[in-house]
Amino acid sequence: MKNSLSQKLILSCALICFSPFAVLKAQNAEKGAELFKQCISCHGQNGEGNPAMKAPKLSGQYDWYILKQLKDMKAQKLRKNEAMMPFLNKLSETDMADLALYISKLSI
Repeated sequence: MKNSLSQKLILSCALICFSPFAVLKAQNAEKGAELFKQCISCHGQNGEGNPAMKAPKLSGQYDWYILKQLKDMKAQKLRKNEAMMPFLNKLSETDMADLALYISKLSI
């Protein structure tokens, strides 16, 4: 029983370390702030969102959640958003992680 628990713990740690979200370790909030400038016209200066444009509130979200949403929209498999594609197509994985970190620090 004890061996099984330690194996599960090791497996869980490995999954976390090697997950798609492991890139979050190398984030640069300053670069994210620069990238966010192109988001302001729809999502607001502080990520407050704009219901009239169907642009959701971003402030208050976790960086891992924002990164997942960006990746899902860019892949256009789980989530499709044509309005976001011109912006997403320009972003690398690192750009998305930097942007997610910056957005997660926003508050209204």
